[in-house]
Order: sequence, then C-alpha cells, then structure tokens
Amino acid sequence: MQHRRTRLVLGLVVLFLMNLLLITLLQSAAGAATYRQGSTGEAVRTIQTKLKNWGYYTGAVDGIYGSATTEAVRYFQRTNGLTADGVVGPATLKALGMSSGSGSESPSSAQSSEVELLARVISAEARGEPYSGQVAVGAVILNRVEHPSFPSTIAGVVYQPGAFTCMVDGQFDEPVADSARRAARDALNGADPSGGAIYYFNPSTATSSWIWSRPLIITIGNHRFCA
Repeated sequence: MQHRRTRLVLGLVVLFLMNLLLITLLQSAAGAATYRQGSTGEAVRTIQTKLKNWGYYTGAVDGIYGSATTEAVRYFQRTNGLTADGVVGPATLKALGMSSGSGSESPSSAQSSEVELLARVISAEARGEPYSGQVAVGAVILNRVEHPSFPSTIAGVVYQPGAFTCMVDGQFDEPVADSARRAARDALNGADPSGGAIYYFNPSTATSSWIWSRPLIITIGNHRFCA
C-alpha cells in the first residue's frame, strides 16, 4: 500500500514538472517575438527597413540590433505614443505593421491590417466629412505610396513624421467609424475622388503658406485636395 502511494506521489510530481516545463516553453516562445539591442536576424532587418523608409533610422540595414537601431526605435515609439524603451515588443510590432509571431504577416492578415490602418487615418482626419471626402483622404495616402517622394507602403506614409496631424493630436487613437472602413476598402479597390491628389488640407485651419501654394484639384466638404 505504501509503495502504491509513493508511486502515485511520484507520478503527480512528474506530471507537475511536465506542466511547468510546458508553461516555460510557451512563455519562452511568446517572448521570442520581442527584439532588443543584441538581437539579430531577418525580423531585425525588417524593423530597420521600415524605420529607414519612414525616416526614423539612417544606419545600415544589416539585421543587427545595435545602439543606432535602439535609438531609432525610441524615436518611433515617442512619435507614436508608445513606451520609449527601445524594445520592439507586441505593441511596437503592431505599430510597425508586423505580426508578433514571426516578424511578418500573411497576405490576408497584411491586407486586413492595411484596411484597418487606412480606416483609422480616414476616420481621424475626415470624420464628419462627406463619404466621397473620406474615400478621397484614403486615396491621397495610396497616391503617396505610388509617388517617388513618399514611402512606398501605407504604413510608411501614415507614420512618416509630420505627415498627418491626427498622429500627434490623439485623433488617431479614437474609435474608427464604420464609414471609414468602407471608404478604406473603396480606396484600396481603386476609387479616387481626389483626382490623383497627394495633399489635402482644411482651409479654415491651415496656417502653412506652402500648402496653400499647392495646385488645387478639387474641393470636397471641408478639404481642398491638391497636387
């Protein structure tokens, strides 16, 4: 009887240790999606490429997470309301448009992320505007993606420093209107009420003389869309 109890206890101990090992392995796998100074590999190269395209990083895209990459990550985090610790964890990966699992996204998840990011900017910049004006704001972002003077991705255009006021006044983090998501899909499907514009502004609030100098293409609601 005593021998049987001993075997039962030993079996429970082994089961507990196996569960503990499994939990440790799962936690380790989750932590593998965090990148910091000293990390290397393709995911780091992707991070550097995105930061370089968006104007945050000027160093070499070498897949080595050094001090320059750390400072670029801090700059990106500060600009986008994230904890500026220089570590690329889940929140920063999301802001970079990267998955928390492998440093990249599948085509379907990438497309979904693009719709959501575009919709968030449309909602923040054109909330209350006519629907065609919302689509036009999305089209301006896509037109910039195709223009040689701007980053070549939606995320790159959106996160380019100083590009959109909603990134600094808190509007970017407000709930996204359903109409903005529809507008984002329409813009991605080729609709462009802006007539090919790469700039837009509200004449009642714009103070830059430069933006007023841009050739007007069309006015929709409260926004002037310009070349």
